[in-house]
Amino acid sequence: MFEEKIDLPTAKKRIDIPTMVKIIEVKQETNQVKTFTLDISLHAQPGQFVNIWIPGLDEKPFSIAEDNGKTLKITFFAVGQFTNHLFNYKKGDKIGIRGPYGTYYRFLPHSTLALLAGGYGAAPMYFLAQKASQMNCTIHFIVGAKTKEHLLYLELIQNLPNTFLHIATDDGSKGHKGYNTELLEKILKTHIIHKVFACGPEKMLYRTHQICMQHKITGQLSIERYMKCGFGVCGQCVLDNTGDRVCLEGPVMTTEQLNQIQEFGLYHRDKEGLKHFF
Repeated sequence: MFEEKIDLPTAKKRIDIPTMVKIIEVKQETNQVKTFTLDISLHAQPGQFVNIWIPGLDEKPFSIAEDNGKTLKITFFAVGQFTNHLFNYKKGDKIGIRGPYGTYYRFLPHSTLALLAGGYGAAPMYFLAQKASQMNCTIHFIVGAKTKEHLLYLELIQNLPNTFLHIATDDGSKGHKGYNTELLEKILKTHIIHKVFACGPEKMLYRTHQICMQHKITGQLSIERYMKCGFGVCGQCVLDNTGDRVCLEGPVMTTEQLNQIQEFGLYHRDKEGLKHFF
């Protein structure tokens, strides 16, 4: 099975000091999920991330949901102190941003791709699907969530050219009852897929990795770890036994890279370095 290394990006406009930018649009996706459109473009690639700064509170990394050369979008889930505070921001408010950081998804024009999204991983996967659609790729977009209320970006995905939407929910309230990885296995049995891309919970990523290995197909998966600096200095996101920094050698990593990582699918470390098993 051939695996190419994910090249480090060369951003046209990387900002390493937080710059205050205006929120020009706020969209309520669900009760706990919002999308902010920011008045800036960093010419980011799908899979990269930015650090968002709230003065006097903290700074956190966020996946990029879209960067169209004029504006940039982030989609986030109100789950902790930082994101709950951010959830109250309105159109016209300003937040700090720096980046883009990390590796990105790579593919060839006219490829047939399987995109696997778990939960709010649908947002960065949609950014990838936009780019792939523009390059005349055929896309099987597989979204998964606990219930239909947690599904994101469905209408946007359906409107993309050459894109087939597949839905899975744990409770069967919409689409396939079960996991989105089960749909991936079915698709791989009936279609020729050149690459598999995924973003979501690590248990989902680990199962996706296993499926890619079984089918001898290239996989590129977005790994999430606790990050601070974003550019490889602090060492907070270093992975056990390889020393890879998720902010620099990731977050998008190939199946070949993931084969070497001891902690993948087993545990992650918190900000104090303590292990938390999945």
